[in-house]
Amino acid sequence: MQKDNTEMKTQTAEYATDNAVLIDSLSKTSNERKLIELLQQIGRLEPETDPLPFLNLLENSSGEVRLWTFKNLAKIKPIEYLSQLIDYANNEKATLARREAVSAIGRMRNEQIIPFLTAALNDEDSKVVMQAIRGLLTFKKQPEVSEALREQLDHPSELVRAAVKKELNGSSKKNDSSHAESPDFLKNVLIHADVREAIKEIPDESIHLTFTSPPYYNARDYTLYKSYDEYLEFLVEIFKEVHRITKEGRFFVLNTSPVIVPRMSRAHSSTRYLIPYDIHPMLRKIGWDFIEDINWVKPEPSVRNRNGGFFQHRKPLGYKANSISESVIVYRKQTEKLIDWNMKQYPSDIIEASKVKETYEKTNIWKIAPSNDKVHPATFPKELAARVIQFYSFVGDLVFDPFGGSGTTGLAAHIRQRNFLLTEQEETYVKRIQENFERQEFFGNRPLKTYDLQNFKQLEKT
Repeated sequence: MQKDNTEMKTQTAEYATDNAVLIDSLSKTSNERKLIELLQQIGRLEPETDPLPFLNLLENSSGEVRLWTFKNLAKIKPIEYLSQLIDYANNEKATLARREAVSAIGRMRNEQIIPFLTAALNDEDSKVVMQAIRGLLTFKKQPEVSEALREQLDHPSELVRAAVKKELNGSSKKNDSSHAESPDFLKNVLIHADVREAIKEIPDESIHLTFTSPPYYNARDYTLYKSYDEYLEFLVEIFKEVHRITKEGRFFVLNTSPVIVPRMSRAHSSTRYLIPYDIHPMLRKIGWDFIEDINWVKPEPSVRNRNGGFFQHRKPLGYKANSISESVIVYRKQTEKLIDWNMKQYPSDIIEASKVKETYEKTNIWKIAPSNDKVHPATFPKELAARVIQFYSFVGDLVFDPFGGSGTTGLAAHIRQRNFLLTEQEETYVKRIQENFERQEFFGNRPLKTYDLQNFKQLEKT
């Protein structure tokens, strides 16, 4: 122990010596880049460090120099110069430097900073407001501070509102023993019913992951809607229910793409609908936080050629790109808890068994060939579903697909040692799902559990 203490003292002395040399050099150069490099190299500073070399740099014309100066002043916390720092913060024009100035003042943890930080809550820059909130949290038990923070629950920025809500209401870090579990009667089941009816029978917070590709808008015979708005309303209705049945902080992955509705005749134009972009703000309102945008890219020969006319005439305005990609958008059910909390709800053996140990795609460009099914006209490849399931669920989790189609999500879930729940209304596709499972000889040749709506309603009761 004596040896460890001696080593620590030696290291501290070395840091102090290095910092002293760096700080001394600050006054010997006016070169902006050199000043920034020196400020970035300065390590931990003791409270008794003389702040004047840094305060002098707050007059520098470079906003980046002032930013790094405030970062170093935050290490010293020179409360005796508070009024001077407040003046600099109030007059700072560079956005990043002003944010750092508010942060530096907030780190002083002294009641004298309360009036300044309270005033900063009215700043037009939401990130300045966030820094002010961080500084005020030390004093949140004081009634005037608590009231000032509570007023931010109506702030225009959703990030500010979420931060204040979390701090004022608290965020439980306790384990939830039911988080890794799901009702047995939902596991490895196909419900033959209208998803709008079937999903209402699924209990709250029983699903770990939903991966689906919704029906196209009037691009296939099996999807006919009176209007595009009606189509989006239908999806919102389903995805609200998906939100309800999803466990806290878990994922919803949506595969969509723009769709073309063919023109009535050559005298009319076809219409394209940008479904991923139109549905996104609606999902945010439901309570889904956007996490990732993945691009599923197909080989060009596998997609419809839209470029033929332009290839012939080469006239501007007539260019049409061949669409070789679809959007795979990842959302997380809104929560104040970090993803680490979700991970900690599982025992170590499940975590180990679920790790992605093989080579994986590190970018958001996933090159996967499309799949075809002789019965269903719009299937996605099993590899796409398997990747999503592997990345966003644990072994034993329950994976849901509200638009079962040909059963790809269920098959991929079973391959990845997850359970699945599918809903599908069309009898033709229900039979196709059953055939696909029989052909793969899953479940030890046991038939897939298929229920109509009435029989499914009885399952929970038993």
